[in-house]
Amino acid sequence: MRSPGVSPSPSDVDRQGGRYVEEMSATATPRPHYDVVVVGGGHNGLVSAAYLARAGLTVLVLERLGHTGGAAVSAPAFSGHDVRLSRYSYLVSLMPEALMADLDLDIRLTSRSTASYTPTLRDGEPGGLLVQRPERGKTRRSFRRLCGDDEYAAWQAFYTEVSGVAEVVAPSLLTPLPTERDVRERVDAQIWQDLVERPLGEAVERRFADDTVRGVVATDALIGTFASMHDPSLVQNRCFLYHLIGNGTGEWRVPVGGMGSVTDALAAAAARAGAEIITGAGVSAIRTGADGAEVTWHSRNGEHTVAASYVLAGVAPWVLRILLGEPEDPATKPVGAQLKINLLLDRLPRLRSGIDPTTAFAGTLHLAEDYSELERAYAEAAAGAVPSRLPGEVYCHSLSDPSILGADAAEGRHTLTYFGLHTPATLFEADPAGAKALAVERALASLDEHLVEPIASCLSRDAEGNPCLEAKIPQDIEADLAMPGGHIFHGDLEWPWAPTRARLDTPAQQWGVQTGLDRVLLCGSGARRGGAVSGIAGHNAAHAVLASR
Repeated sequence: MRSPGVSPSPSDVDRQGGRYVEEMSATATPRPHYDVVVVGGGHNGLVSAAYLARAGLTVLVLERLGHTGGAAVSAPAFSGHDVRLSRYSYLVSLMPEALMADLDLDIRLTSRSTASYTPTLRDGEPGGLLVQRPERGKTRRSFRRLCGDDEYAAWQAFYTEVSGVAEVVAPSLLTPLPTERDVRERVDAQIWQDLVERPLGEAVERRFADDTVRGVVATDALIGTFASMHDPSLVQNRCFLYHLIGNGTGEWRVPVGGMGSVTDALAAAAARAGAEIITGAGVSAIRTGADGAEVTWHSRNGEHTVAASYVLAGVAPWVLRILLGEPEDPATKPVGAQLKINLLLDRLPRLRSGIDPTTAFAGTLHLAEDYSELERAYAEAAAGAVPSRLPGEVYCHSLSDPSILGADAAEGRHTLTYFGLHTPATLFEADPAGAKALAVERALASLDEHLVEPIASCLSRDAEGNPCLEAKIPQDIEADLAMPGGHIFHGDLEWPWAPTRARLDTPAQQWGVQTGLDRVLLCGSGARRGGAVSGIAGHNAAHAVLASR
């Protein structure tokens, strides 16, 4: 297993400076020693490389795949169609605007006009809950029709309090870690208890009465996280917090040009600053010493080794331990929990509720995500069964960014992305193909029950005549990207602050990127304040190195 990795073409980067070294062409020979070697050319590794190279350090990025970008890539998925999908990661929330400004990134993020739409069937009558962005009169009227004004008032009060937490935490993400006490003293006591001290399910059940509203709130706690809302570990609370703190607003925005545009810009920034990037370089070993480390990788040209004063690991901590010489430990391997389905449609389907599809699909479309359904699905999956009603959500990025459809897209064509919850990797171990087919069937069924026409009737066909549908389970994510267990966060998220009594003696500890080895730091999603497409871990690892010199 090695780190993941789409990037600018060599010629594009060469024009901007730096050296982008393709393994196949072997156009340059690495130095024998670098100030920093970055293992993994995902978006965080590229952020680290850009910051460090801009500071004048010699930097080498080693990427196992033939391109950089990791999970944040755009690629054609269906033959005969010039559509570039964000095949894995698909939205940007946490990437700080200050980071993008620091690196002069040519990235444009666009807001979605709809925050969410949740179709409902109550006593056989189709309806739905619409949340606009920003919230306006239609949102209030939608709440009133479904569950009353009191529920809307509770919604507004809760998210106002959550925003207060976000406004405190977001500015700290690009600074040395605050302590838990530092943050707690600046946050309202009740919302602190609800988000940080007690299982989030307690607050959701106390604050909201309607099952659908409860579910819409709860879903942000469960994206990529397999847990009950009452899990005593509070992993669901941490996931919820990360989904709501980005730039102090928590808004998830669509990258114009797809996710690949983000990592293209990062790779260009790193190369422009002088970092060297080698793709097709599968790192096989990291050997540490008192004053640095040696990194060995394999390519078609054989085995290579360079020395480095520091090694930054963009791979998951579980993988890093293997590279450092430890045996694989199945007991501690992360377990991913998501079903990803990419679809290409000839037209958007009509909904039974009568809402305009361009409104319903413009944001997050919640399916089978009432609170009781989420808890039931968790219980079924925990017992080893694919949930009978699979909860998930749908996004239509082409409504916000038509450019991903290509220049010759037919009128009415759109992409859809489905992200399923409560589908841990363990469900697919015994019969991957069979369990995957069942999960896809149940995912599409949860959409079809709200449609006038089945989604299958809207699917485009590829060049071979097959429906344009691509599904990925955690095992596929691991195979494609070397993320252990297919876990999109490289493991359970941690609080974005240090425990009050934590040791913060070294720059690595202060920035939350330590590994236990002075010269090896985490720069990927497995670092504290990692997770999602943010670049925060890459920024923090780079600043820990600079503070250590």
